[in-house]
Amino acid sequence: MSNPDPQMNDDASADPAWVALSLLKHVGSKTLRALLDHFDGDLDAVLKADAAALQAVRGVGGKIAAAIQSIDVSATERAMKRWQAAGVRIVTLSDPMYPPRLRDLEDAPPTLFIRGQRVPPHRMRGIAIVGTRTLSRDGAITAHRIASQFADAGYTLVSGMALGVDTLAHRAAVDRTQAGDSRGEVVTVAVLGSGILNIYPPENTALAREIMAHGMLMCEVAPDAAVSAAGLVARNRIITGLCERVIVIESEIGGGAMHAARFALSQGRKVYTPDLPASGNQWLLANGAQLLSLDNEA
Repeated sequence: MSNPDPQMNDDASADPAWVALSLLKHVGSKTLRALLDHFDGDLDAVLKADAAALQAVRGVGGKIAAAIQSIDVSATERAMKRWQAAGVRIVTLSDPMYPPRLRDLEDAPPTLFIRGQRVPPHRMRGIAIVGTRTLSRDGAITAHRIASQFADAGYTLVSGMALGVDTLAHRAAVDRTQAGDSRGEVVTVAVLGSGILNIYPPENTALAREIMAHGMLMCEVAPDAAVSAAGLVARNRIITGLCERVIVIESEIGGGAMHAARFALSQGRKVYTPDLPASGNQWLLANGAQLLSLDNEA
């Protein structure tokens, strides 16, 4: 019987069957748990099951059943060796390196792929800083000030490495390490909507290298996967799930950062935003977000 979720002491112990299942489209932790419950924790039984048996599991329809039956575990194992040779760590739900706050989510990623520093997650005091790619002047000033303030206070700044606010947040953390004040901490985590071996946006490739020296790149998709709209949206629940507090610096109501805000509110995270005229900021202040103080939030 395969171990459904191995305790990893090193990357080599990650179960290729688990990784293969977790990378299937529309198969998240809820569906994986349902499959394991139905098949008594036996991953081999899941992979050998016929379509009818698979579709008896809640959340598994014909397309997912067909995808499970088409899994090539040997191909996944070969891919895992390539990824690990490139410096990728593969972290499953019961791995002690899996962030405990993220694990508590109902839709926690079954597998995380990480490049960068190896620091126990309980030592990371994360705060998410997100916002638009096209900042106003006031938004840019606010983003730099807030990110620097929290970086100086020793927080791990978590964002999505997009242009604009995300880049400013990661840069504030990296600049703090260059000033010689990182104390060996993970100062920033970038959660990607692409694979961590396929950096997006490419304009931040150099920044990604700096982040890996003092923080982490993280994704739930295959490390060599291309960026996708679905991946960009889904990664927001990871950004917010890693943190107790989420700051939306500036966003229009239809902006991508609003996905993060909505995930945060549904996860019970505290959401803050400054009183800027952007429609997303104003919507958040009217719908449960707290007004961000620029002077003493850290």
